[in-house]
Amino acid sequence: MTRTYYAEGRQVAYILRGLFIIGGLAIYFNIPGLHWGFFFGILIGSVIIADIFGAVWTKKRRTKKRSTSRKSGQTQSKRASKGRRPDEVILTSRLEDLSGAEFERLLALYFRDQGYVVNEVGIGGNDGGVDLVIINKRGEKTAVQAKCYADHNTVGVKTIRELVAAKRNHDCILTLLITSSDLTSQARKEADQFKVDYWHGALVEQKLSMWGKWQPGKKQKSSNNKSLMRVVNSEARAEVVATTSVICLCGSSMAKRKDKQGTEFLGCKRYPDCRHTRSIEG
Repeated sequence: MTRTYYAEGRQVAYILRGLFIIGGLAIYFNIPGLHWGFFFGILIGSVIIADIFGAVWTKKRRTKKRSTSRKSGQTQSKRASKGRRPDEVILTSRLEDLSGAEFERLLALYFRDQGYVVNEVGIGGNDGGVDLVIINKRGEKTAVQAKCYADHNTVGVKTIRELVAAKRNHDCILTLLITSSDLTSQARKEADQFKVDYWHGALVEQKLSMWGKWQPGKKQKSSNNKSLMRVVNSEARAEVVATTSVICLCGSSMAKRKDKQGTEFLGCKRYPDCRHTRSIEG
């Protein structure tokens, strides 16, 4: 790019040099009695002045380019930081009041407190299908995709497929989808087929509430109606009841899940760190 601006400057210099010489010669031959030194002065002066203008042109073009690049970098930086408030604010906000980046950050804080090593690979940016990579004590990597959606905005099958494909890029063997809403029936089938674990709806709020550091406080009262509507969902309600009433061997609560055949069983809420299961007695 520097050579291009230099070439532009030289071209400007050549054009001005020709114009100055032509204009000077026109004056020299149209005014009788001018000293012959004026002729050589026209030639030398035209070259010098034209070169000065060409150098100025090149310098201005370079300065403009650097200024544009600097402003572009500052704009990108502002965009990257925009949309995510401090952790203290995130920990006291309702899920429906969080942006996508803030929801991802909240989950990152949650998993770190659960003993995971957390890499925030997609925070506030182009995640490519993965927002977090969490690593348990055994070194197993899980690709996590977070979707902070309104209740009516369910997660479709496309998100499941993107997560399954993207986990290879991060050398992960497990996948986990976390959404504040729910999954479509087709997305659930796809998740079961590709062994994608998922947390949704009231189960997400239950896990965060049991964590203790997420405390929406008084603001949460205004969302009681929405929370009750979520609990009305039979499956979410069953998961919450199972989570709070059955204790795993590791000491954590267990949640109701389904295998590929549709048979219900209890699995540890610390999955995949703990893989203990228990059958549901009829």
